[in-house]
Amino acid sequence: MFLFVAPPPMMPWGCARCGTSVKTKLHNHAAMILQRLFQFSTALRSTLSLQLQRNIGFTAVVFNKTKNLDPIQKLFLDKIRDYDTKSKKTGGVVDAGPEYQKNLEQEITKLQRLYGGGDLEKFPDFKFEEPKFDEVSK
Repeated sequence: MFLFVAPPPMMPWGCARCGTSVKTKLHNHAAMILQRLFQFSTALRSTLSLQLQRNIGFTAVVFNKTKNLDPIQKLFLDKIRDYDTKSKKTGGVVDAGPEYQKNLEQEITKLQRLYGGGDLEKFPDFKFEEPKFDEVSK
């Protein structure tokens, strides 16, 4: 007697080797992508959080009224404001004597000698020329 055994029905999206469906593979791949995105967003979130904490800590002191500050913060802000008004009056460095000016001039002449002169206070002008290409005939 001859017995015929039919193979098991094949799913239209099944894997013949491991038996997993394509849906499962896509689900695993999507889960891996989402996991990596969450890892990236966690690193981004922690960096952003640190920057916000630093900035909020600094701006809270600056924008706070001086009567609510502790004495050290008030002294610090008073010195910064005092230096700002003095630097606006002098138009440069505060309490710079003739020795500072002499050292500054020496450094400027040294830099001009090293880099070929020019105005060190001005941003350099860059001029780029278009390259010339040779035409190649086919």
